[in-house]
Amino acid sequence: MAQQAYRTETADGGSGPERPGTRLRRLAHRLVSGWRGDPRIWRRGAVLAGLALLLALVMLLHAHIPNAVGNLGSLTETFLPWLGLAIPVLLVLGVLRKSATALIAVLLPAIVWLNLFGGLLVGRTGAGGDLMVATHNVNADNPDPAATATGVAASGADVLALEELPASAVPVYEKALAPTYRHHAVVGTVGLWSKYPMTDVRAVDIKLGWKRAMRATLATPEGPVAVYVAHLPSVRVKIEAGFTARQRDKSADALGEAIADEPLRRVVLLGDLNGTMNDRSLNAVTSQLRSTQGAAGSGFGFSWPASFPMARIDQIMVRGAEPESSWTLPRTDSDHLPVAARVKLDTGA
Repeated sequence: MAQQAYRTETADGGSGPERPGTRLRRLAHRLVSGWRGDPRIWRRGAVLAGLALLLALVMLLHAHIPNAVGNLGSLTETFLPWLGLAIPVLLVLGVLRKSATALIAVLLPAIVWLNLFGGLLVGRTGAGGDLMVATHNVNADNPDPAATATGVAASGADVLALEELPASAVPVYEKALAPTYRHHAVVGTVGLWSKYPMTDVRAVDIKLGWKRAMRATLATPEGPVAVYVAHLPSVRVKIEAGFTARQRDKSADALGEAIADEPLRRVVLLGDLNGTMNDRSLNAVTSQLRSTQGAAGSGFGFSWPASFPMARIDQIMVRGAEPESSWTLPRTDSDHLPVAARVKLDTGA
């Protein structure tokens, strides 16, 4: 009986072993044959085709979605890459519905998504770079600051920025990082550790009323570099208020003004910006600097939440430097992943 379960009828009416893949081929044959000679394949699936067109328009025209109601535009842009998950769903539904119209329509969002994010799927990481930088929101409630500090220092970064530093844990971070970094400064809840001397350390006013951003000049072998560390205010998604990000947006504008006034040509920004590069509300910053992940990273480089990263809100951005590689570091006890990059400093005039 067990043997018969794996036998099938042969062409001469007898039976023989069922070849691997026979069932799959029969299923595929049924699907294809069901389309032949059916004129309704062009009339069915109008709703699916409409949904595919709407999806394509949302991705293509996301910059025109208004922020007036619940910052809907910024919310869409924060999770814009994830809209691509709807494409295979529409594709499967189009096949099941036997709708040629729907399948052709699904090509539109697929093309738009690939145009927006296809480049991130291609490895662009280089082996060069004369400066390695890293940044990490360590989480104020981190249960093991020493292990977190040791973990990110093991990356080999020349410059390390930390955000969300509670005053009680600062001595722990200082002690753990002292063997690797000779120079450091802490301003409010952000800090900068460096293998190179730093001068002109000062707070950057991002209109919060307390210190969550700083600036320093690093004396690298290639010359002075202005390094900014920032932790912009958090955003929330609320049913009654939508995407609340007004204070974050105000702080982003203030940070952008500070960078615009920076006299040094070479600038590195490290920090938790609580927003993605697609979010128009960060234009005051993103319009002036290049994202290392966007220029030289492999993949999306999502950094939050660490348990299941869905967005890259921890950023490394540069001016007067060429990104060579960008990646996420191993998880620590924080709810963010650390991110790192290698850049080649522009030594031109």
